[in-house]
Amino acid sequence: MNRTIIIVLDSFGVGESPDAYVYGDEGSNTLEGIYYNTKLNIPNMKKLGLYNIQGLTISEKEEKPIGIFGKAQEKAKGKNSPVGHWEIAGYIQNVPFKTYYNGFPQELLDEISKRAGIDGFICNKKGSGTEFLKQYGEQSIREKKPIVYTSADSVFQIAIHEDIMPIQELYRLCKISRDVINEKGYDIGTVIARPFVGTKNENFTRTYNRKDFEFEGFGKTMLDVFQENGKNVLAIGKIEDLFSGRGISRAIHTSGNTDGIEKTIYEIKNSIEDLIFVNLVDFDMLYGHRNNIEGYAKALEEFDKKLPEIINSLKEDDILILTADHGNDPSTPSTDHSREYIPILIYGKKLKNNVDLGVRKTYSDISATILDIMELPSLENGESFKNEIM
Repeated sequence: MNRTIIIVLDSFGVGESPDAYVYGDEGSNTLEGIYYNTKLNIPNMKKLGLYNIQGLTISEKEEKPIGIFGKAQEKAKGKNSPVGHWEIAGYIQNVPFKTYYNGFPQELLDEISKRAGIDGFICNKKGSGTEFLKQYGEQSIREKKPIVYTSADSVFQIAIHEDIMPIQELYRLCKISRDVINEKGYDIGTVIARPFVGTKNENFTRTYNRKDFEFEGFGKTMLDVFQENGKNVLAIGKIEDLFSGRGISRAIHTSGNTDGIEKTIYEIKNSIEDLIFVNLVDFDMLYGHRNNIEGYAKALEEFDKKLPEIINSLKEDDILILTADHGNDPSTPSTDHSREYIPILIYGKKLKNNVDLGVRKTYSDISATILDIMELPSLENGESFKNEIM
């Protein structure tokens, strides 16, 4: 096997983790929350064995799945995209980033404002970004001040209208914020640029010019191993941001799921990289965080319709892995990420089929298996299931 394609369906969890209670996520199950509240029709993921994953109560089991299926528990302390992707890639964040549920210290905001040459921020609360646009969007435009806010995750989010602050200027502000946070030891995981457009509180919408500025002190990942051994990694979607560009040979940014899926299919057919690592963000950004069950279901169905084309584009020695980075159950009152198992669905023309991987102890089993198959040096985290699938 010479190439792996990992597609992360951002937030597509398959049931609460044993430690969900620690995060206030008891009862969360993104897949079942959608399935039991809509008429979800995803026959191709079903055919791979999605509904056969242990612990799911969905009765539509596939008699003879053509894929390999299982689920994995998160070991990292956290439930956001960076730590989830890092764990998939073999690094486990054992110390949680700090959260600021009562807003950020004024001295932090003052220092950032001073260095960036802006006249301060507004809002500085924990909550839903879309709701804050409704509450503070017009004020932000009128006063020409960015909205700063956080969530249940360790994030420092900056929102401002694209006509008030050009995109590159917003990125500069976020980079300054990242630098100040690092220097002053505030221990925040991610700084996020959240540009928006619109004219009134009721119609403000966030754009795909979002950009993440991650904490860069995370440990060695599979991407580093690939680079050190002369292998190439193609990042599609927000993967480059999540890994701060480290270990990545080439990156393609996307404007949503449809664009990401089309670019992935093209690159599967034409690229020369050894690993294609994809994130499809709309599941989380547009539907999970907004408790939009119907929208999430439709997005899953749109992906599922393209899955045969993805599979048919695979070369004889390719491995396709579909997975997630955390949950975000749109059927619960919470609009935050949920601590859940992630699915593992695998297909390859030279691989076995109808194999149940069971319940894996860490997301890092994915990277451990890829490194094992590619005969590359292993990392300390994860247990390979190569012998179960080949």
